[in-house]
Amino acid sequence: MKIDWAALASVFSVSLVVTVALVGLFTLGIVALSKLSAPSATSGGGSAALARTSAYACFAACAAAVAYGIYLIVA
Repeated sequence: MKIDWAALASVFSVSLVVTVALVGLFTLGIVALSKLSAPSATSGGGSAALARTSAYACFAACAAAVAYGIYLIVA
């Protein structure tokens, strides 16, 4: 049995980068949602809407990446 170390390293590095990116994106979504509940000195309606929209966009991107990964496994 021969192990292709270059392919293994490639899969490992791509998996690591994608995992870190997804965790970072999900963290940005959580931070954006926490901005909604934190009291601010200037509680403008525009900043709350922007925070909610960006949080939902981050969560949607995470869900899309997970769905694409499942698609790649199944197909």
